[in-house]
Amino acid sequence: MNQPFTKQEKIRFKHIDYAGIVFYPRFLEMLNDLVEDWFEEALDRPFSKIHETNGIPTVDLKVQFKKAARLGEVLTKKLWVITLGGASVTCGFRFEDEQGKTCLEGEVTLVNVAIAEDRNTIKSQAFNEDMKEKIAKFVIHNS
Repeated sequence: MNQPFTKQEKIRFKHIDYAGIVFYPRFLEMLNDLVEDWFEEALDRPFSKIHETNGIPTVDLKVQFKKAARLGEVLTKKLWVITLGGASVTCGFRFEDEQGKTCLEGEVTLVNVAIAEDRNTIKSQAFNEDMKEKIAKFVIHNS
C-alpha cells in the first residue's frame, strides 16, 4: 500500500501572529515547502532544476483550518496523490499536531507546464512516464 510523503516542522516565532498562533498565510508557505520537498526528495525533481525550463504552478487550492497551531509545537505534514492526470496532479494534505489532531487539511492541484524562452508563453506539458511512475507511488484514494 502506498504511503503519504511526510515531513515534520517546528512552529517558530516567524510563523506566529500576535495571538501566538500560526498566521494563516504561513500555513500556505509550509504547504509549498512540503510540495517542494516532495518534488526534490521523493520525485528527484528539485524546483531549482524545474524552474530552468518548466514550472509546477498551483492552479487550485482548497484549505480548511481545523485547529490553531502554537509556537513550539511540531507539526507532521502529510501529502499524497488523489488523482494523477496527463499534466496535472491533485494532492491531499494534512498537518497534524503532536497528538494527531488535524490543524490544516485540503487539496492542491498542480500542473506541469513548459515555459517559453521569452517567459511569456506558458502551457501545460504532460508528465513523462518516469515522472508518472514516481508520482503514482503516492496515490492513496482514502486517506
